Amino acid sequence: MQATSITVEPHPLFCPLGFAVTLPRVLGDIATPSSVTDLFDPEAAAPIARSEAVRKAVRDLLRHGGYKPSGRGKPASEYLVGAASRGRLATINLLVDACNAVSLHSGLPISVVDLDRVDPPLSIGLAEPTASYVFNASGQEIRLGGLLCLGDRHGPCANGVKDAQRSKTHPQTRRALTVMWAPSSLSDHAEAAQRWYRSLLTAAGATLGAITWTPAAAS
Repeated sequence: MQATSITVEPHPLFCPLGFAVTLPRVLGDIATPSSVTDLFDPEAAAPIARSEAVRKAVRDLLRHGGYKPSGRGKPASEYLVGAASRGRLATINLLVDACNAVSLHSGLPISVVDLDRVDPPLSIGLAEPTASYVFNASGQEIRLGGLLCLGDRHGPCANGVKDAQRSKTHPQTRRALTVMWAPSSLSDHAEAAQRWYRSLLTAAGATLGAITWTPAAAS
């Protein structure tokens, strides 16, 4: 599998982590194993654990550019904790379910996008002050100003709060990209979470590929 390339703008708090995924058949034909869905219980045994220190570091990462990660704009990992504690974390598909399980237990927000729904070149950097996108099928928008985002030729498409509707996985997905929004101060914790994440997907038959992280050229 050819490495996926992502250009990364300089950021003092961000540790780029992620990988590409190729599925053996379309996503809609792959059932999520119970080994993943059992992890939707916040008290399930897991090789990694979230903490208040992780929550604070993630919020510091997301607010660095001026974004306010609170209320409806809180990190996706915090939303998952709340949903799981109320028994409202439902299965969606293998890729999203594995992402949610690892994010829930690690405390790190994770994005998953369909690689065939984005238009390279891909990059990660702070969104412009007026940037926004639709994040669900109902047409609701999130304002992105100052938030660290993954983007393609058409603009931002994912971040640690809500991913864009246009780039989300769907039943015909065969290739995906996952990005972990990890604070550099938690690099060891994040790398352990990524190893676990990778193991969940390979056990389900996925083939994983590397990302080439390229520092953006100085302006």
